[in-house]
Amino acid sequence: MLGLTFRATSLLAATAVAALALVAASKAADEAVVIPAPAADAAPVNSIQTAVLAGGCFWGVQGVFQHTVGVVSAVSGYAGGSRATADYQMVSTGTTGHAESVQIKYDPKKISYGKILQIFFSVVHDPTQLNRQGPDVGAQYRSAIFTTSDGQARTANAYITQLNDAHVYRKPIVTKVVALDAFYPAEAYHQDYLTLHPTQPYISYNDLPKVVNLKKLFADDYIEQPNLVNAAKITH
Repeated sequence: MLGLTFRATSLLAATAVAALALVAASKAADEAVVIPAPAADAAPVNSIQTAVLAGGCFWGVQGVFQHTVGVVSAVSGYAGGSRATADYQMVSTGTTGHAESVQIKYDPKKISYGKILQIFFSVVHDPTQLNRQGPDVGAQYRSAIFTTSDGQARTANAYITQLNDAHVYRKPIVTKVVALDAFYPAEAYHQDYLTLHPTQPYISYNDLPKVVNLKKLFADDYIEQPNLVNAAKITH
């Protein structure tokens, strides 16, 4: 994502934002990809499970999954590097090994791991972009699936092979599947950012259209009221 100061200070007039949002929604609708569900999904279990995904700026990734049925919580953070460098300013240098990521706690009785990956590959990001996503460039914006079990790794790798073999995208998927060492929550001001700043130009243009496409392409998996991190802290 672009620098926080730039994004925070480059607010547009209300009418301009509205127009920009409409253009963005149309643009993103063209970019969203209708893809098949995984041929093989992770085995169902009875307990809350964790998925960690990286697909560009974590604001949009978090925002989409906060509007997804079966997701108990979606927290923005960092994965791939050490605890010592799990800091926004350091991660933004692209030298820490971290990727901006989202930790997704989900109820497998309501949504499967495979469905989460389908949403991830379809509306959350473009998995064919290497070390970038949209306007954001650097290894911290790479496409990655951080797995928490052998079953997740098998499902993710098989799905990538399935999508590549079907030539769903014009270019090969570059998403890396790696075992999760640790996930570190991002600073508080990054949590719930899409919901709290819907008229911020970066959000309006790059991220809100992803939620629009979730509702359009995955209507049965969409919820209007997001599950917010701050709300969870207050409730629990």
